Amino acid sequence: MKIFFSRNLAASVALTISIVAINVPSTLAHEGLAYQDFGEPGDASNVTRTFEIDLYDNYYEPETLEVQAGETVKFIVKNGGELLHEFNLGTVDMHVAHQKEMRMMMDHGMLTPTGMNHQMMNMDHSAMSMPAMKHDDPNSVLVEPGETKELVWHFHTPIAVEFACNIPGHYEAGMVGELEVKQ
Repeated sequence: MKIFFSRNLAASVALTISIVAINVPSTLAHEGLAYQDFGEPGDASNVTRTFEIDLYDNYYEPETLEVQAGETVKFIVKNGGELLHEFNLGTVDMHVAHQKEMRMMMDHGMLTPTGMNHQMMNMDHSAMSMPAMKHDDPNSVLVEPGETKELVWHFHTPIAVEFACNIPGHYEAGMVGELEVKQ
């Protein structure tokens, strides 16, 4: 009985360490800059412009965008590639933090190279203290091959940000674009 207890204790300790490692800081607040510093989810009734963004393996068309501070923009994001891709608005530091989260989601089977494990994505991970395992940041959409998603964003501060795919290896392969918010 003592050996059984020790194995359970060791397994519990290992699980606790894993859970702590999974709970990394969200992209919503990293290095003192959060998405709220350049915008917020927009109201579709206030859209002033629409951009169509095509995602391919591993690049965006177009690669650069320019918007005005105060503008509410709708992004229609179409995945014309064969891999799962992301459209995420943020700073370089925010993308670096989010890439760690995406790596963990991939490592835990929530994401595959070509799609999402919807059963795993919809599981309640809170009982295991894993809230970081959800992909629900308002500045981001995951788009499976052949699908189209929309993101409406209100930009309120002049700043240079990026739109990027943080699926492991995609950002590093060049799947990143520049978005300048002008005064």
